[in-house]
Amino acid sequence: MSYTDQIKNVIESSDVVLFMKGTPSFAMCGNSDRALQALRRAGAPVTAVDILPDPQIRQELSAISGWPTIPQVFVKGELVGGADIVEELEQSGELAATLREKLGDDFAAQRDETTVAIA
Repeated sequence: MSYTDQIKNVIESSDVVLFMKGTPSFAMCGNSDRALQALRRAGAPVTAVDILPDPQIRQELSAISGWPTIPQVFVKGELVGGADIVEELEQSGELAATLREKLGDDFAAQRDETTVAIA
């Protein structure tokens, strides 16, 4: 399965996906960690994908999303944005509202973190 297929599969099959540098337990980028922390504060169930193992993962992701930078956050298949946008949405309450709208009122009860490898 190609990187493109794997990336699309993760985006389509996960409630919230964070494409980041590193993992939730060891973020390798301040912006990736900022996005992760905002998602955690909002109570989001996060599926994380480390883009560092192969530069092609980032290239394919950017081709799919049209977004050049990392991190990238998707909710129910829709690109939300990077660290700045996710933090702004979290601070304004819009992130929690979006999560409730797309995942249901009990989204925080599903809260878990999963790391998926693309290889």
